[in-house]
Amino acid sequence: MFAPNISRLGYTDEGRVYSIICPQQGVCSPAIGCLNFEVTVTGQRGWANETDLTLAADMEVTGKIWVPSAKQKTLYKVFWEIFKHSSHAFPSSKEHAIEVTTFRPGQPDQPIFPLLKGQSKTFPIPDFAKHEDDGAWSVGNLAVEIGPIKPTGDSTVDKFNELVLEVFNLGAGNMLKQGNTLTWNVWFNQPELVDQEEWAAHAEKWRQSIDADHGSPDGEGTAARYFDGSPFSVVQSLEDQEIKKITSFIKSHL
Repeated sequence: MFAPNISRLGYTDEGRVYSIICPQQGVCSPAIGCLNFEVTVTGQRGWANETDLTLAADMEVTGKIWVPSAKQKTLYKVFWEIFKHSSHAFPSSKEHAIEVTTFRPGQPDQPIFPLLKGQSKTFPIPDFAKHEDDGAWSVGNLAVEIGPIKPTGDSTVDKFNELVLEVFNLGAGNMLKQGNTLTWNVWFNQPELVDQEEWAAHAEKWRQSIDADHGSPDGEGTAARYFDGSPFSVVQSLEDQEIKKITSFIKSHL
């Protein structure tokens, strides 16, 4: 589960969707520390109907990954300080985040994909991920295929970004691996009238994302699990391989 209660669907009295705030989470790696991941919405349109609990929207999103300074390994804090003073825009902030392209599954020329009512029918939903009995008002589902990283124009940064994405995917079960289809269900709480000051504060607070140093607003997401509920874990030998790759890159570029 992504961090709870960050995502929101905002709509007018007529039901027109004007804002979608998508999920964020952190993934920690023994190689470089904790990384932030955000599904950044770049466009949306749609509607919600409170009478029959229906909703639908079209979205465009970009996956963004960066490595905040707070929870890095000690050695890599030193490297990041060197990176900061170099001419290269390494992904140490959301401003310079790695951008992973997305599109409608099977349609790489179509960046717009739908948010649909109900749970996804593309795979069986494990029991621990069902929340009909937990007071959910409604549920929607999304599916997006992961494309390549957006080039930065700096070959050194692009190569480093590929390595960081490898580390992220190692800790996140290949969530953003090119060619993977990422599918998730969104369980909605009862609609509430918008408190404009609170909404603006919420959006601004998480615009720079969860960051490992201040966590998510209403507790952390759950640990990754396989369908049968057993915990997902990374093979130590793979962790060691990623550490060697990162270390080798730093030695050859510093």
